Amino acid sequence: MTDDFTDDEKRGLYKAIYSRRDVRSHFNSKPIQDDILSKILHAAHHAPSVGFSQPWNFILIKNDETKKKIKESFEKEKDRSSQLVEEPKRSKYLSFKLEGILESPVNLCVTYDPSKFGPFVIGRSSIPEAGLYSVCCAIQNLWLSARTEGIGLGWVSILSNDTLKEALDIPEHVIPVAYLCLGHVDDFAKKPDLQTAGWLPRLELKDVVFFEKWDDKENNDWKIIQKMIKENLDYA
Repeated sequence: MTDDFTDDEKRGLYKAIYSRRDVRSHFNSKPIQDDILSKILHAAHHAPSVGFSQPWNFILIKNDETKKKIKESFEKEKDRSSQLVEEPKRSKYLSFKLEGILESPVNLCVTYDPSKFGPFVIGRSSIPEAGLYSVCCAIQNLWLSARTEGIGLGWVSILSNDTLKEALDIPEHVIPVAYLCLGHVDDFAKKPDLQTAGWLPRLELKDVVFFEKWDDKENNDWKIIQKMIKENLDYA
């Protein structure tokens, strides 16, 4: 007998997926309760992983001096990356609030350790990057769990991994994958910030789905799902 989800449970899952946001602002001073943080980390640790290798580690950070070092790296990298775009986009990019490192009560660095359980991991021999993909699955679990608990989470990718390794004493062979900011927020935005700001649009599902082969959107064997996709159903 399958352990089916009730309709309410299904709605809860989809609500978490569609209302999840990359939070950069609106953090408040309310601390994250230890039991809530534990739930979120347990959810991350129960992600799927290639060959059951569980190649992730989670470094929890509250120290203000450490946060300041990370924030300095962010500022340097943001300035450097701004040189890659021309005006007026450069000014618009620089105006965005893209992190909450100092404002969030807990920072979290998620890492990938390719040495866990030795050099041979089932499923990783043909696609070595599968270990990194597994860590991303853990991050997604963490993100959805945080949203379910009313905790905002922001992924800060404008950082130097060398700085992260130095500031957090990460071993040479371990790869920082994500630097996350977690905390209670005053509200969750209705849409992603960059969509609201007009930086990039939300692509429609019909624009990213192919049938059987790349760039085939009209295969007759998929007529029903084609119709559903083109109707742009919105479960948010």
